[in-house]
Amino acid sequence: YVGEWKKDMKHGQGTYTFASGNKYVGLFKDNKKHGQGTFTFSDGDKYVGEHKDDKRTGQGTYTYANGEKYVGQYIDGKASGQGTYIFLNGDKYVGEYKEDKRHGQGTYIHADGDKYFGEYKDGKRNGQGTYTFADGRKDVGEWENDKLNGYAIRYNTDGGIFREGIFKDNEFLYAETREKKEPSKLDKYKSTCEELGFL
Repeated sequence: YVGEWKKDMKHGQGTYTFASGNKYVGLFKDNKKHGQGTFTFSDGDKYVGEHKDDKRTGQGTYTYANGEKYVGQYIDGKASGQGTYIFLNGDKYVGEYKEDKRHGQGTYIHADGDKYFGEYKDGKRNGQGTYTFADGRKDVGEWENDKLNGYAIRYNTDGGIFREGIFKDNEFLYAETREKKEPSKLDKYKSTCEELGFL
């Protein structure tokens, strides 16, 4: 360890190189990473951001050795809160996280032009959502386990309804129509996504 000390503890700015080859350069408090710092892993991963009590907590950027990147909030060492993940293949997710998984409201933009805007749970499409295909087709409705499950409307490329009813694991089961009674959670977030240019 090279840096500042206070009462025989790492405290202040310093550099610590671990036996594993990992390296931390940043602020310490009472022997723990605490504050702004850069943690470089021996495998090539790198985190630049805030720490609290030795864990990634606050705003930070985690860049993987393969080039993928997460920019957003952390709590107790895990991606939690608002974040953006950029995949190596060009896909991009912008939205909410909970314990390193997509969880809450989010938008996933595929490199091929497909987009999903809606709810996630434990990393999968779950809840109300809209999946728009690059060719203009659209699936709007209830999702579970990354697939249409429940009431949904499947639209043609021209915007006309192709199927409306109950789906199970993306398969159409039977026709059913419903009146819209109140704005969905999707409507609540739609203006934000339009402002960001996702819709």
